[in-house]
Amino acid sequence: MGRLLAARMRAMRYRALIMVALLPALLWGCERQDSLAEIRERGELVVVSRNSPTTYYQDKNGPTGFEYALSVLLADALQVELRMETVYNLHDLFAKLDRHSANIAAAGLTLTEERTARYPHSIPYYKLTPQVIYVTGDDRPRDLSDLVGKKVVVLSGSSHVEMLKALRSSEIPELQWEEIDEADTTQLLELLRDDRASLAIVDSNEFTVQQTLYPRQQVAFDLGREQDMVWYLPPGTDNSRLLAFINDFILRLQKDGTLTRLREKYFGHTEGVSRMNAFEFARNVESLLPKYEGLIKKIANEYQMDWHLLAAMAYQESHWDPKATSPTGVRGMMMLTRATARELGVDNRLDVVQSLRGGARYLKNIKRRLPKIIREPDRTWMALAAYNIGLGHLEDARRLTQRQGGNPNIWQDVMERLPLLQKTQYYKNTRHGYARGREAVTLVQNIRHYYSVLAWKEIPEIQPLPPMRADDYLPESLHGLELQAL
Repeated sequence: MGRLLAARMRAMRYRALIMVALLPALLWGCERQDSLAEIRERGELVVVSRNSPTTYYQDKNGPTGFEYALSVLLADALQVELRMETVYNLHDLFAKLDRHSANIAAAGLTLTEERTARYPHSIPYYKLTPQVIYVTGDDRPRDLSDLVGKKVVVLSGSSHVEMLKALRSSEIPELQWEEIDEADTTQLLELLRDDRASLAIVDSNEFTVQQTLYPRQQVAFDLGREQDMVWYLPPGTDNSRLLAFINDFILRLQKDGTLTRLREKYFGHTEGVSRMNAFEFARNVESLLPKYEGLIKKIANEYQMDWHLLAAMAYQESHWDPKATSPTGVRGMMMLTRATARELGVDNRLDVVQSLRGGARYLKNIKRRLPKIIREPDRTWMALAAYNIGLGHLEDARRLTQRQGGNPNIWQDVMERLPLLQKTQYYKNTRHGYARGREAVTLVQNIRHYYSVLAWKEIPEIQPLPPMRADDYLPESLHGLELQAL
């Protein structure tokens, strides 16, 4: 009996020693449970996102994208540094949350029951609609039954897979699809373009942004109702304070108009460009632009301009035709008036070099004359409007914007008032009178769209490649084999 009691006492002392040894780790684990405190203590917010034009990507100026812009603002509000992590498929994105390798997944993700059951999420900050995309010239599907027997492609791990599974179990048991292990819907649209798929399921915001790159593709029908876009957080962690902070942050951005301005900045250029214009632009990018691209880059560099912007302006003005002439007398690649050409020292408007230099110089002059309080990119968009209708009419629109309670330094607000300069009740009270304000808005939005498409076409050249698998560089005969150690 004494030996048994002694053994029990030794076991209790042993367990006590183990608990004492583990106490720092246990306490550290408890401290880690508060994710907001952890982020602030570390001084870094880790955000995982997809690499795509609608979320996060690298352009020649560095990181950009809608989700990136929001993440920067959140990190600033938290007073910490931001670290963006990129994944190459949606499974890896949620795996990072499961491993607690990221604090937030900000990647254009919709709110679904399956995800909600596992991951905490923010309040919605955007809405989108899942859509069925087809290629014009093929039979247009009209409803869900038309998906049967077609090669339908979706992103693996996406909310669209959940939706299709629900449809198959409840309505269409014969429904089939192929899941593509990528993070960017561009891959789906490429499959359609190359005739390797019949239909693709893509969210409305992503298709709208990328449609000009694939002008033969169109929306067949909406696959479901409008859905909420949210941020997801890691499971198994105390996210209550961080979620409260994020939700207050989103509400604040909604209230002060920042969310609206960011949506306009990253998605607003897609409005107003017709499918025919998009198709013609895509064709001219391939056939005409290579002839003038080098010259445009050279002159843009002379004037410290983004060459994509100068190219977009030249396309809007003349469709890259150096001999273009309008009935009103404007001529050349940049369609300069005789008076403007004289002011800029251009003696031959049909000389492509003189025309491009004149247009670049004219835009730079206008930008210098705008009030310093107007920041980029609004400064460029307003300068483009003034390029079309003149600084005086732009100032009239800015004054009208201020009178109506808008922000005269934000393009989105001024853009809404420019068309009012064509209405008597408005222009009669302005300093410079009537102006074709709607035409100026169309010009700017077209240039923004062409600019974005040209910039996006370069993205694959500067993006990091996904990690290679062994099968990517082994001979085909060795694919799938286990390599033995030498």
